[in-house]
Amino acid sequence: MRDTGGEGGGGDKIGKSEKDQSWIPKIIKKRVCTTFVEDSFSNGALCQCGGARDAHASVALGDYFSTAIVNHWDTAQHSSEYPTDAFGELQFAGASKRHSYFLRLSWDTPPSMVYTLMTAHWGLSAPNLVVSVVGGEGRTKVKTWVREVLRQGLVKASQSTGAWILTAGLREGVGRCVGEAVRDHATAASSVSLNKVVALGIAPWGLVHNRQQLINPQGSFPAKYYVQNTTRDSCCLDNNYQAFLLVDDGSVGRRGGETGFRAKLEDYISHQRTGIWGSGSIDIPVLCMLVSGEANILERMDLSLKNSMPWLVLAGSGGLADFLSDVLENLSSAPVVQSSEVDGEAGPGVDLKDRVAERFKKYFPSEAESDKLIERALSIYHNRDFITIYHGEQEGPNDFDTVLLKALVGASKHRASVDASPHNEELKLAVTWNRVDIAKSELFNGDIHWRYEDLEDSMTDALVNNKPQFVRLFTENGLNILDYLTYGRLETLYRSVPEGTLLFQLLQRRLVERLGTAAAIPTSTNVSESPSKVGAENVQSGPVAEISLFEVSGVLELLMGDVCQPFYYNALGLEQITSKRRALRRASKLLRGDCLYREKRCLFPWASLFVWAVLQNRSEMATFFWEMVIITKRKQMVFDQIQNHVCNRSPAMENTVLVTEFVCPAFSSCLLQSGETVLSALSGCKMLRELSKLEGETETKLSMKELAQRFENLAHDVFSSCYRSDESRSFTLLIRKSPVWGGTTCLQMGMGADARLFFSHDGVQSLLSQIWWGDMKRNTEVWKLILTFFCPLLCYTNLISFRKQEDQQLEEEGKPNEDGLGRDNDSLYGTTIFSFSDIKHIEADAQGSHSPRSATIKGIPQPRRPPKRPFIVSRWRQFWFAPVTSFLGNVLMYFLFLLLFAYVLLVDFKPPPPSGPAITEYVLYFWVFTIVCEEIRETFFLGTMTWRQRLRVYIQDVWNKCDITAITLFIIGLICRMFKWSYEFGRDVLCVDYMVFTLRLIHIFAIHKQLGPKIIIVGKMVKDVFFFLFFLGVWLMAYGVANQALLYSYDPRPDRIFRRVFYRPYLHIFGQIPVEEMDVGKRWDMPCTDNVTLIDEGEEPCRVTYSNWLVVILLVVYLLVTNILLINLLIAMFSHTFSQVQTNSDIYWKFQRYNLIVQYHSRPSLAPPFIILSHINLFIKRNIRKVPSVKIHHFVLQLKGKAANRLMTWETIQKEDFLTAQSKIQKNRDSERLKRMSVKVDSMLKHLTESRDFDHRLRALENEMEYCSNALSWIVDTLAQGSTFKPSRPPPTLRDAFPSSSST
Repeated sequence: MRDTGGEGGGGDKIGKSEKDQSWIPKIIKKRVCTTFVEDSFSNGALCQCGGARDAHASVALGDYFSTAIVNHWDTAQHSSEYPTDAFGELQFAGASKRHSYFLRLSWDTPPSMVYTLMTAHWGLSAPNLVVSVVGGEGRTKVKTWVREVLRQGLVKASQSTGAWILTAGLREGVGRCVGEAVRDHATAASSVSLNKVVALGIAPWGLVHNRQQLINPQGSFPAKYYVQNTTRDSCCLDNNYQAFLLVDDGSVGRRGGETGFRAKLEDYISHQRTGIWGSGSIDIPVLCMLVSGEANILERMDLSLKNSMPWLVLAGSGGLADFLSDVLENLSSAPVVQSSEVDGEAGPGVDLKDRVAERFKKYFPSEAESDKLIERALSIYHNRDFITIYHGEQEGPNDFDTVLLKALVGASKHRASVDASPHNEELKLAVTWNRVDIAKSELFNGDIHWRYEDLEDSMTDALVNNKPQFVRLFTENGLNILDYLTYGRLETLYRSVPEGTLLFQLLQRRLVERLGTAAAIPTSTNVSESPSKVGAENVQSGPVAEISLFEVSGVLELLMGDVCQPFYYNALGLEQITSKRRALRRASKLLRGDCLYREKRCLFPWASLFVWAVLQNRSEMATFFWEMVIITKRKQMVFDQIQNHVCNRSPAMENTVLVTEFVCPAFSSCLLQSGETVLSALSGCKMLRELSKLEGETETKLSMKELAQRFENLAHDVFSSCYRSDESRSFTLLIRKSPVWGGTTCLQMGMGADARLFFSHDGVQSLLSQIWWGDMKRNTEVWKLILTFFCPLLCYTNLISFRKQEDQQLEEEGKPNEDGLGRDNDSLYGTTIFSFSDIKHIEADAQGSHSPRSATIKGIPQPRRPPKRPFIVSRWRQFWFAPVTSFLGNVLMYFLFLLLFAYVLLVDFKPPPPSGPAITEYVLYFWVFTIVCEEIRETFFLGTMTWRQRLRVYIQDVWNKCDITAITLFIIGLICRMFKWSYEFGRDVLCVDYMVFTLRLIHIFAIHKQLGPKIIIVGKMVKDVFFFLFFLGVWLMAYGVANQALLYSYDPRPDRIFRRVFYRPYLHIFGQIPVEEMDVGKRWDMPCTDNVTLIDEGEEPCRVTYSNWLVVILLVVYLLVTNILLINLLIAMFSHTFSQVQTNSDIYWKFQRYNLIVQYHSRPSLAPPFIILSHINLFIKRNIRKVPSVKIHHFVLQLKGKAANRLMTWETIQKEDFLTAQSKIQKNRDSERLKRMSVKVDSMLKHLTESRDFDHRLRALENEMEYCSNALSWIVDTLAQGSTFKPSRPPPTLRDAFPSSSST
């Protein structure tokens, strides 16, 4: 029956479900009894299958002579297969809107097909554990403590592990208890729980009540299922189950038809792998749990035990469970007496069989076929190693998850090899279930010594399946990340990326590019495939298996852009290749070979894992890897020794050491622990924000933005800790060149990551201000700079305050040698660049550290210093080389340029040659030429990037686009004004170009503290204006066309049409309404005509009077919409933008201030047009004198040796202090206190339970002692009364354990 109007989904969803599952009847079959075998108890009315005689096509009589009647019905012989007619979705009437899946299938359906249907088409998550509850069927009353075990033990443990629970799925017995427990836990758990319990019902089709409601050959989406009485036990389906497999063997009303299929399904699942896409380290553990049960379950249990399936027997639940617990516990401990009639080997078996038979008759006195069942019980007894007895009534349900774990581990130990560690399987199960609490309490409590080989596979499982707590646990208990993470294993981690994610798609694109290049290279063997074929392959054999570090590097280059150098090029041997095409060919050739680099240890493993986690948007994992960037004291000592050795080499050799894989394991172990926490957080922020721009899913995009903001906050907070600790070192931290992150700095990465909050920090702004002012003090007034600019000799007076020479060289005086003997250690963190002179001093120190020692003071060698410049030269450079002076000069000269440009346009714009241009115009041309030269220098001759990268970075800036527009318009206007035919057009172009040059002033004043934020607000409002103009244009065009057509019936002139359709309605907004023209009731003095010929010649057409009333109405409506609705909409948009940006305008301004400071820091001191002198000077120095550039690495400081190591150590210490403070704050929160209190209460309850257990054991021991005492007393009395033995002494008397008070 079909219900297309059912709740919970629209027509599109229903249609999609039907289309997705339309193949089911073609593959899945049902069973129908086709042969009537008479049931002797029904007087011939019923078949042994349970169906009526009328429902059968034929009757089984006997052989050819009709002498033997067929007396046993068999489903394989007497039933036939037909396409299934019951499948789809199931909705329980009166229950929740959630739909369950159901399927009617034959008992011999392949379990692989059913498992694929459940996981791939029904969307059930692959289990980490399968618990099959056997027994307790029918209307047997379930004991109260069994209900608690199922509720508090089984379902709770399954929820924490992500398990499937298999029962009959009917509203009776244990199945109903499990359904109610699953319902209660699902209600209490969060909706986004990753480990959700899946309750799966496997029931006989012929036993289900109201099964006719499920029949529909086309499928039901959903089928309405009605249950009459939900309070009483019945064979109706339980609405608390997610899916039902209704096994059909052709019978009606008989139990046990699903047993064979259920056993095969359990066995198939036990051979599948856990984890994402089967990436786990173990097979899915399957555990059968016996609750009560009838004697016929012995056969099913025996078969599964022979397949090494573990069983958990719930002792005390009744029936078969009590029988097996009695046999396994009592017979295993009781002595076996050999029989004298048989040999020594058969004797114990006969005696054991008798004991089992005795107990079997005790528990099942009315069972007919007892001999076969006793044989099954003996077989089960011999396989008792796979059975765990659980006394739930005594032990309680609280630690049931540990019981499940130990039961599975106990069974797996007997299957594992002898050489395997006895705790490996237990660890793998704990990782699979993500139960780090069990691992800590049972496995990592200090009693077990874990080897690296034991943790390796589990570490990979924890990484791939996103279990950061286990990753932390392994690293704290013996796993060396240096030995673990090789480049080959890193590639394996990237190959495990789930299909369908953004990272998977990006890696696939890069892989297709490489495989296409590899296919174009002729080779002797066909080792590559075409991109089209690659895209058609599956996950295991397709392109994902070929993902290498080159694809990862390509993805990182896409996300990072030009902020840093390519990643993993050193490992691939591509560090010397700058061309992207050559690198692609080289990598394709390398990856077709042996790929020896995969055996090497990964340089900076924590950073590599951090990148891997960030690219997959794994918040907790990425945060843990970020926290793991530390330097231990032992590694610091090794680092110092090796750096001392390295620093004695040549500079070229030192650079080689820094970029190669590793000099030795000790050196590598130091480099991998680089403490660049601030830069790492900013890098994570950069990658996540770029990924969010490419992500299409809204939820994933938001989570990426939230994680990016979290890393920016971490960078801000850690830098705050560093800035409070030491201001100078924190400045060095911002401009230090990182070997881990491709030679970038914190400032560069923060700018690329759009980290406005980080740039608004006082420490960052303080550094920028010191760089901005150079050697001058920051409190210098602007008028003093302007006065000194026009009168340069004032710089030698006290008008402007400069930093004292002692302050500038304070660090230099206290800077020790590389051994650090007797000096201040602060200077070992490097010198911060504040001005041009600082750069020169640092460069000289770097060169001097590798040069011969020129002098010694008290035995300590000192590096060679450059000669000190005279006061006149040094003071002149201090003033003119400061960025603020360069900025001031450019502003003043730019104002003069605009005045000159305006003067030329308004006063001195001469006709074309030979009459013009004037001298002032030639000066203007030269001025613009110097501006063009400066733009070319900034684009192609600044920085270390390739010219393509420089051009791309240049064009990305909005104000650079403005400069290109202004220069292009000026060139066009200049060319056009030189010819008579285009003179006026050239002048018009130059007039427009003047507006563009003038607007360029906005960028110049962005440095101002008050004007800068307002400029940002104006920029945001301009975007709002474009949206407003869209709505206005639509309404304006609608009104303009209608108004023109109603006023004038015929007017072919385009100029008049354009003015009256667009221009005149636009003026209406500002109140310019020609009433005489619009209203025919008003007199209009304009001469007009209705003659079409005259109108075509250009005469004014007359107005149409017929529909003028409609023109007036449209005018009123138009003014109402534009002046009231749209204008107020624009005002509201402006108000919203202003209020939104105003609160963060200071942050925006501080962020944009960086670009302006970098620009003027790298500019020559002279402004256009005098900047041409600086360009000539630079050309002579760079190309003729070969003097290297000092400012080519603006805001970059490369530290080596002890300085770099100790700076990273100091940064790590500050980060650890910050994390410690955060941990204290977290622990003091009320939620954490309640959590700790809950743990303590649980611990107390556990101790109380254990004390009750001890009390129970003591009572049992007292009873046994009392029995022994009575038996001994009886023996003594018997011997005393007899005359056979005459004892030499009387029997001992009982002494009081405690003396009485009278004796004392």
